[in-house]
Formats: sequence, structure tokens, C-alpha cells
Amino acid sequence: MNIGGGDGYDGRARTSDSAPEGGPTATRTRLPDGDTGGRPPTRPGRSLVTVVAVIVLLIAAIAFANRGGGGGDDDSATGDNRSGSAPRADSTAPSGEKPVKNKEAGIPSGFPHSRQGAQSAAANYAVTLVSPDMMKAKDRQAIVQRIYAPDRVDSTLRKMNKAYSPKFLAALGLDEDGSPTKGATFVSRTVPVGTKVREYTENSAKLDVWCTGVFGNAGKKSTNPVRNDWFTLSLDLKWSDGDWRVQDFAQKEGPAPVNGDNRASGAEEISDAVDSFGGFTYAR
Repeated sequence: MNIGGGDGYDGRARTSDSAPEGGPTATRTRLPDGDTGGRPPTRPGRSLVTVVAVIVLLIAAIAFANRGGGGGDDDSATGDNRSGSAPRADSTAPSGEKPVKNKEAGIPSGFPHSRQGAQSAAANYAVTLVSPDMMKAKDRQAIVQRIYAPDRVDSTLRKMNKAYSPKFLAALGLDEDGSPTKGATFVSRTVPVGTKVREYTENSAKLDVWCTGVFGNAGKKSTNPVRNDWFTLSLDLKWSDGDWRVQDFAQKEGPAPVNGDNRASGAEEISDAVDSFGGFTYAR
């Protein structure tokens, strides 16, 4: 996802905006607004034993910086499935509501004060919270100040700065500044597949974001090659200062489909893709 901003919605949307107001809703993807250098989000690989250890480190850092819980298991009728019955066949229809008004520091902002607005915010924040920028102290501070509730900023920064230690960064193949070694590209992009509301009130929302993504270090000598993953992020949001802002954040694995038989690309091809393919702004 491109966490660039501006309206950028020039009529080339992949899905229609024709769903009736109040009807069934789901995540839709908008084409990028011209920023083709979208920042990739960050997660290390986990297939080999060492890769598993790296993934655990990253998730532990994120969880430690928030509430450290596993949250997100409440599938009650307080979510999109308001009646408590099985999901409807049209549950992926777009809401037709404009997802965001503008951007601040490259992050979408000004989400609608509504159920759909909370879901749009959750999808975009899910990408931002695990972006490579989180590896860099200065960028991490800017992200936290932008998307967290004001009363959570200081405590979150203290915990995150401790969690993203030099030892932790080294396990990801990064130096103390959060940069990859020479000749390598740190790759990590998250793609939200869908959102689900677990609880919603006028000024708070608990949501799950089902995601897939690519992550790792693209380089000829990399011991952490770029891989894919499936996971669910659970976010608690609060309406504050005219926007939805994060209070807590947790992660769990899956749901994951059976792996396909795609040919694995080389490091150079992956690096070129990261540089040439822009990201997206997500909407509910």
C-alpha cells in the first residue's frame, strides 16, 4: 500500500462506488495517486529456524510496544455480521464512502467519523505500523506521533525505542540505524485483504485486518530471503483530534491458504519490483 495521500481518487478505482449507503461493506483498493515509491512495511521471514526466530523477534517488539496481547478473537455480532449469522455473499461489496481526506507526513489522514472510516484507518495503519520506517528511530517517532492517540504517544515511543534495539535490528539484517547492508534491499510490504469490526461505538472501534505481505532482505548474500506471510492485525482505535488514532495493536498468524507453485524470483528482480511498483491507499 502506498501511504501517500491527497485525494488521488481519479475514477480509476478497481471497484465501484455504487453500493447503497448503509448496505454491506468491505475493503476496496484504490489505484495509487502518483507516488510510485510506496514505503514497504516490515516483517522478517520465518521458514527456517533462524527465520522463525526473526519473525518472533519482530512480532514481540510490536506487541511489547503496545499491549503484548493476542487479541482479535472476538467474532461476535458486534462486527460486520450484525445479526450474528454467517457472513453474507455480498460482504465484499464496497461501501461507496470516500476513504480519506488528505495525508500527513505521507500517511493517510482525515478518515470519516464512521464505521467505514474506522475500517479504512485500520487497514492503512496496519501497513504503516510494520513499515521499514519503523526500523528508523526518527521515522518511528513521526509515525507514532501521527497515528497514535496523544495520551499513548510517549509511553509507546519509550517501549518501541527499547524494543527496536541494535541486537534486534541486527537479527533483521539491519545496522543500528535500521538500514540494510550494502548491496541488499530491505523488503516488506503488507497488503490488507479485508477488515472486520469487532466492536464499534461513536468514539472507539476494535477491528481486525487480515493481511498478506512480502518481507526479508533481497541480496545475493542474504540469509533472510524475501518471503510471503499471512497474518491478522487487531487494532483498537479511538476518535481523537478529528481522526481515528491507535490505542493498542496486536498480531496473530493466518488465516493462510495453501502455498502456490510460483517460481521464486531472484534478489535483483525483487529489488527492482520494490523500486518500480507503487503502493495503495486502502478503503472500506
